[in-house]
Amino acid sequence: MATFKVTKGTPVAFRDSAYPATYPSPHEGELFYNSSSGTFQFLGVGTGTWSSGGNLNTKRMGGGAAGVQTAGSLIAGDADGGSPRYGLHEQYDGSSWTETVDVNTAGSYMAATGTQTAAVKFGGYAPDRHDETEIWNGSGWTEVGDMNTARFGHSAVGHLSTAALAVGGTSAADSTADIVESWNGTSWTEVGDINTGRAYFGGSGTPSAGLVFGGPSSALTEVWNGSGWTEVGDMNSNARYGVGPAQQGTSTDALGFGGNPNNVNTEIWNGSSWTEVNNLATARGNITGIGTTSAALAVGGEPPYLTATEEWNVVHALKTIDVS
Repeated sequence: MATFKVTKGTPVAFRDSAYPATYPSPHEGELFYNSSSGTFQFLGVGTGTWSSGGNLNTKRMGGGAAGVQTAGSLIAGDADGGSPRYGLHEQYDGSSWTETVDVNTAGSYMAATGTQTAAVKFGGYAPDRHDETEIWNGSGWTEVGDMNTARFGHSAVGHLSTAALAVGGTSAADSTADIVESWNGTSWTEVGDINTGRAYFGGSGTPSAGLVFGGPSSALTEVWNGSGWTEVGDMNSNARYGVGPAQQGTSTDALGFGGNPNNVNTEIWNGSSWTEVNNLATARGNITGIGTTSAALAVGGEPPYLTATEEWNVVHALKTIDVS
């Protein structure tokens, strides 16, 4: 009778170098044995860095965001010196910006979210706080249901034009609001207030699992579970007026960058704490943040008012496992 050897567990790939010409590059997370170095290795997430991207056609700050790094939108915003309030809408293709159809109601410090072909923008300032909501279908803007509370400087939480939160901001008589409203694609409904009212801060996540962070002289972070807000770990840097968020991030994987005055710090949120990583090249606040925690854009901002775009990219890195 023949005897067979039984192998248990998952086989590990054997390579004679990290990236041999006769093999494809390893996939993310793939464990392999490198016989050249006599070590077990895998391809993991490396450190993110900022690099220069294509400049905006019109310098500004306080615009709304939609989309991802290679297909992003900057919506409206504030001109140098505060006049005019722009209705300009520019789109990014991964290397350059192109002007497209303006919004119906110009303004700054509004919030927006969605994709390059299906976006929603709401609220803003021009020349007073307003409650208008507009949706973008890829070719034009249409006014739809107004917000319940007119405001500006609020944050958007959500990734879709049909599901978002409008969080905080500045409402009547320049008071800082703690009001949160939920958008279902047709109308707005008030939901649970944030614990600390504020304006000019970052947002990430979805209407059922969201995150807000920063604000004027604030490092506060709050997480939303679909019914209530809970304060969690503060950011490391307290000067985060107009911090830029990677808006397509999540409540457990977020990115915040810049903020006035003269802040270049970039921080990553892992669901429990913030970690400082590589800085922006240019200090600025009131930045429009677009994209994810691994591929983001920092667009415009001030002072001074900028056309500059920076691209954040996290590259993979080969990592060695210590089995001694």
